[in-house]
Amino acid sequence: MSPTSYLCSIPQYFVGAKVDIFFIFAKKNFMAHKAGYVNILGNPNVGKSTLMNALVGEKLSIITSKAQTTRHRILGIVNGEEFQIVYSDTPGLLNPTYKLQERMMSFANTAIQDADIILYVCEVGNRDVMEDYIEKIQNSDIPLIVIINKIDVSNTNIVEADVEFWKKQFPKAEILPVSALHKANLDILIQRLTELLPESPPYFPKDELTDKSMRFFVSEIIREKIFLFYQKEIPYSVQVVIDSYKEENALIRISAFIFVERETQKAIIIGHQGNGLKKVGTTARQDIEDFTGKKVFLETFVKVRKNWRANTKDLNAFGYE
Repeated sequence: MSPTSYLCSIPQYFVGAKVDIFFIFAKKNFMAHKAGYVNILGNPNVGKSTLMNALVGEKLSIITSKAQTTRHRILGIVNGEEFQIVYSDTPGLLNPTYKLQERMMSFANTAIQDADIILYVCEVGNRDVMEDYIEKIQNSDIPLIVIINKIDVSNTNIVEADVEFWKKQFPKAEILPVSALHKANLDILIQRLTELLPESPPYFPKDELTDKSMRFFVSEIIREKIFLFYQKEIPYSVQVVIDSYKEENALIRISAFIFVERETQKAIIIGHQGNGLKKVGTTARQDIEDFTGKKVFLETFVKVRKNWRANTKDLNAFGYE
């Protein structure tokens, strides 16, 4: 029975305040559930992962100061009684030069296609655009919010100029300056997202936080440490694979392989007397313990897989399908 038909059958004694109570009851029972994919796109190193983590309330995407840290598409799920927002963090947009980057861009392309809402993130004062992706986004009918991030390190004049610039790039978009790091204006963003969400049942069980496994997050934590501690090409040549993950009562035993492309890179990762690898393992273990809430025994080994970033078989095996 529709809300209208319920209203037609209200007895005469539902008058005044009692009618107000009925309207509240009717609104609660007939409000449709909303759910949708909010996909986060933008150039490398503009703060997409910081924004994702802030919106979800958990550190799901690793964060470093280096570009191209994010390689996969990572979902973060936020649930309310009457809504479910599925945030999707994606690799930074770029022109690929080898097969791994091609796979990374395939994740971004898919995110454009299946989004219910697109968040296009740019860094304040940086107006570099990827014309191909701008055109793809402009040609879609998907609701678009342009996020001007890192306003905490800028000033009003630059932010206002950025707003005008992005209005010209995306005439149909809404523009919102934010600081993902300090959560400035994120309450406004979340409110607007819940308004734009389409009516839909939830896509995932309401108690789920992400689509990724614990093994994935452990491998990402280890890879984050390599991005933090090593320079130049080393972090981009590394792939981390969890060989073994065993949970005991009060301890998790983890064995991880760190794959590199050349013997010289292996020597650099290990470091003098193994000190480099020990530093990676120690700091990663501490973060894994914080993430899992359990004590962790972590073993790490370095192996060479020549030119894996250009090898289709290796990319598939490493999850870049």
